[in-house]
Amino acid sequence: MNTNSLNRASNAVPKVLETEVLIIGGGVTGTGIMRDLALRGIRSILIDKRDLCAGASGGNHGLLHSGGRYVSTDLEAAIECRQEGALLKHLAPQCIEATGGLFVAVKDDDSAFADAFPTLCAQAGIDCEELELAQAKQLEPLLSGDLVRAMKVPDATVDPFHLAQLHVAHAAQLVGSVYLPHTEVSGFSSVDGEIRAAQCADHRNQTTLTIRARQFVNAAGAWSMGVARLAGCQDVHLLYAKGTLLVTTDRLTHHVVNRLRPPGDGDILVPGGTVSLLGTTSSRVDDLERVGPTVAEVDRNIREGAAMIPALAQARYIRAFSRVRPLLQAGAGASDRAATRGFALLDHQAQGLGNFCTITGGKLTTYRLMAEKAADLVAQRLGNHQPCRTAQVPLPDDETCSWSEPSSAPRHWHAKRDPDDLILCECEMLPQSAIAQIFDNSTGVDAQPTLESIALRSRAGKGPCQGSFCGIRIGSYLYDQGHYHDATGLTHLRDFFNERFKGQRSVSWGQQAAQLELAEALHCGLLGLDKLEQS
Repeated sequence: MNTNSLNRASNAVPKVLETEVLIIGGGVTGTGIMRDLALRGIRSILIDKRDLCAGASGGNHGLLHSGGRYVSTDLEAAIECRQEGALLKHLAPQCIEATGGLFVAVKDDDSAFADAFPTLCAQAGIDCEELELAQAKQLEPLLSGDLVRAMKVPDATVDPFHLAQLHVAHAAQLVGSVYLPHTEVSGFSSVDGEIRAAQCADHRNQTTLTIRARQFVNAAGAWSMGVARLAGCQDVHLLYAKGTLLVTTDRLTHHVVNRLRPPGDGDILVPGGTVSLLGTTSSRVDDLERVGPTVAEVDRNIREGAAMIPALAQARYIRAFSRVRPLLQAGAGASDRAATRGFALLDHQAQGLGNFCTITGGKLTTYRLMAEKAADLVAQRLGNHQPCRTAQVPLPDDETCSWSEPSSAPRHWHAKRDPDDLILCECEMLPQSAIAQIFDNSTGVDAQPTLESIALRSRAGKGPCQGSFCGIRIGSYLYDQGHYHDATGLTHLRDFFNERFKGQRSVSWGQQAAQLELAEALHCGLLGLDKLEQS
């Protein structure tokens, strides 16, 4: 099956689709389940009400945990992180940078915690080496002058967008599995203890769609409790913890740097390509649709982070963002930090459904294990006895899925040496050939693509200008290529800039404030996008 034609030609999508398994939720766990099933010969349809990694999977540090962060609070989760992190470094190296990690204590931090840390790591099987202070400063010159202890662990970084795209591409290649973005479940039809079909809203063309399947998997992350309720299941109980992170304009460290203390706010700095990510806060929320970074959260992250890396107090921040973690409920009165980072697979048999399951909780680092457990249950219910192979079969590379990698675009452009291949995003050196390839080959991109869908699959808009210039250039290119014919392209352009602005509101001081003034002059004064509805 040509999945791109199915994704693009909305008038060609039948009102009813049939598959073996419907997976709800396009995060790394949902896409991981899609690939796991495909390796067993099981075809699936994956849907997400937004797009790949729109929830917590795309709104985190990108930290591939060694497990060190959890040794004092959740030993089982620490062990899972250590085991899964080692596996992923071997199986998906194209998505991972083996940065290494440091846990550092500064003056007035709890010395007892630092004393116990190597023993706790040993209990979880995590390699931990205490460094001389001069060694640590040589590895990371920006560390605080108040440094008192430093431990080295095998942390790394991972690109969840690249990972998710590769899962989807491999599943499509293996068995013709299909990914449908902007497709939201609105209800289920059940007969005799089994779900027969899911009713869905297609937000791309404002139509409804029915998807029939033999098995249904709820991997909707923070939204999984709501999806379970739609199916009539009351046994999914989650806490919602909002985390806010900041992105610097420069890469400040080579290693992941963690504060050597019990987990708290602003205590991790993660190098990601050419930038660094600082965070995170944790605050309880109830509304999943209205979350965003506050000035107070930004200030708290910077204040805490600057204690271990003083340069963070003067760094330029190009954006802040927030996502919601789905946490399994802890005991009464426990803090969100105390909630387990483990995961749960619920088969819903006690709720009277024999072909519906929910996988929830967990971490980005443990997504493969989560996918394995869910796929084991689904395969068994389908009578498929093929074992899980994701722990042995490396994730194949695919050039089309690599544009979210920070170094991919400049490397590609330099190797091609084509003077006619114009650079559309100067911050990230993204050429127009990348946009053409994403449009022609990436699953989930429509015939009339949004700039957001292109940005998700590339580095467009990720640099210091936050899309101020490249948004206009990419929009113009799509008009020139005939993908836009009317004001829809301008609407997509405005929506793209609005999303970029959301991330800059709480960090708009200094150079970033000047950048916002320039963006306003371009987008409102020159293009009049703020008056679009009136034209």
